[in-house]
Amino acid sequence: MTGAPDPHDPPRVMSTQHPDNATVPFFAEGDVIEGETEVREAYYAYSHLGCDEQMWDFEGKEGDEYAVKKLLSRFDDYFADERLGAENRLTLRGPNPDLEESEAKILLEILESIPRSYDAAEAFYRNLRNIDGEGEHRTVAPIHEVIVPMVTSASQVNAVHDYYEDFVVGKADRAIDGRTVADWVGPFRPEEIAVIPLIEDREYLLNADEILRGYLEGRDRDAQRVFLARSDPALNYGSLAADLVNKVSLRRLYHAAADLDVELYPILGAGPAPFRGGLTPDTVDRVLDTYPEVETFTVQSGFKYDYPPQDVQAAIERLRTAERDRTAPEVDESRLLAVADRSAERYSEQVSEVAPTVNRLAEYVPQRRDRKLHVGLFGYSREVGEIELPRAITYTAALYSIGFPPTLMGLAGLEADDWAVVDDCLPGFRELLASAARYYNPRSLSVLPLDEDEVRPALDRVDVTPDPDHRAATDEVIDALDTGGDVRSGIVRAARCRQFLG
Repeated sequence: MTGAPDPHDPPRVMSTQHPDNATVPFFAEGDVIEGETEVREAYYAYSHLGCDEQMWDFEGKEGDEYAVKKLLSRFDDYFADERLGAENRLTLRGPNPDLEESEAKILLEILESIPRSYDAAEAFYRNLRNIDGEGEHRTVAPIHEVIVPMVTSASQVNAVHDYYEDFVVGKADRAIDGRTVADWVGPFRPEEIAVIPLIEDREYLLNADEILRGYLEGRDRDAQRVFLARSDPALNYGSLAADLVNKVSLRRLYHAAADLDVELYPILGAGPAPFRGGLTPDTVDRVLDTYPEVETFTVQSGFKYDYPPQDVQAAIERLRTAERDRTAPEVDESRLLAVADRSAERYSEQVSEVAPTVNRLAEYVPQRRDRKLHVGLFGYSREVGEIELPRAITYTAALYSIGFPPTLMGLAGLEADDWAVVDDCLPGFRELLASAARYYNPRSLSVLPLDEDEVRPALDRVDVTPDPDHRAATDEVIDALDTGGDVRSGIVRAARCRQFLG
């Protein structure tokens, strides 16, 4: 059996390399997970935690182009039965050349590595057949999907798809010294790949249906995955607005998929912090209730490493077996977007006030992966002037570290009737808000130039039971900022209390 696995059997749980863990996993050789450790991490996510997909990230960090060969050679007993590319997916994320010019050619290197990974898998499974002397040739393409981040148009997705077919596979028939390239170095497989657009900005999330149409036009596909971001929209517009915009985007995507007669398999990039989606082993049912139309959920580093392994395994099994509602969510788009806009407007005013403190604290937030500066879409240059902020995880960690959960931001902009819209569309939002508010420290307002009336509308909507250990840790951070003490130790202590870094 060759080629791609059945597109109607999509992965449910995508392990990612987002560096939001407070606790360093047991297999890491230091505080920063990188290099060979990420190979072990992928195996651990498949074999021990039960994830059926690993995102292999080249966007914003260095990735290993020999991951397939290393996984198969080092963990051969496991992958003999659990085929890489079928039962276990490995999905690459590369840079977007239109927005990351300095990293653009990395994408081409990634695409060129896909046939080499196929050859490694083919050799591995052929050897297994020769050893046991029975069974069919079991090679599937170990990599047959590529994620393109920060997508703003269908042309960016088409370019990746067409480059692979025309310049990677297409060179096979080119003549060289009286023979073809394929005669010289062997065939190039898989012959095609699927491209998954990762959409991160409000404007393009609301235009995701047209991006889908533009990519699938003229292509013979019966299923398509689309990746909706959750962290960067929250960073740009606030947590509530991010969820509301995603719900509208999902509705439009499902209608477009019905028109195109394709199955839609959405991916949601939710992290463990409430601000970034609030998906932890303890909140699986709430997230499933909020997003029943999502096919694949990301489990990020805090989810995997800040909870007991048995709890992580049970939560991943719950995600994998939960029923999906593969229909367009019924939402009143105009009402949802009006609420999102009011919340985002107030959030943008508040973020301009907290930015200096965030940037001051960011230098103390520990790194968990070796990542580069994110150069993607950041909305404030278009809304409130030039504001420089760190990536979403560090931003979230910085505010939590002084006891100011950013989920509270923006909610002062809501009108009284807006809460009924929120409750109807996002039935778990108050629970998410309460889980954030328990880490609120009133002393944070002595560090941030905000008044209590900026957070009181959020706090008054939920019953809050403060976490005393977290309160003490954030007091330590606030005191250290004033005295020049050890800020980092308080940040780490607070992160371990709440079971995520940012």
